[in-house]
Amino acid sequence: MANAASGMAVSDECKLKFLELKAKRNFRFIVFKIDERIQQVMVDKLGQPDESYDDFTASLPADECRYAVFDFDFVTDENCQKSKIFFIAWSPDAARVRSKMLYASSKDRFKRELDGIQVELQATDPSEMSIDIVKGRAL
Repeated sequence: MANAASGMAVSDECKLKFLELKAKRNFRFIVFKIDERIQQVMVDKLGQPDESYDDFTASLPADECRYAVFDFDFVTDENCQKSKIFFIAWSPDAARVRSKMLYASSKDRFKRELDGIQVELQATDPSEMSIDIVKGRAL
């Protein structure tokens, strides 16, 4: 279960909640965090379907790394309603170096556990994941 490179396991809850977001749209977003004591990725916060992108960005700590998925709804130029699931690797400049390294080394394996991610973003400050950037990547 654990990854040889980073020794990181992924809790079943992470996969189950992601499936609910993807299939049932029970959540707008999920924020995940690494519990360093038990070397496992856990669910940190679940965003309700009526929460906005601003609610999501506000739930990311300013000084700690997180992984997150966001179900982004948008309308195409052809006026089609669509949605894309974004994976966001949040690694703020103020986070501890060890934490940044741990999140960076575990990211690819964790992402593989979540089948159905369509777009990936890396952000070190909120401007790198502004709604305009998300819209631009979605189209």
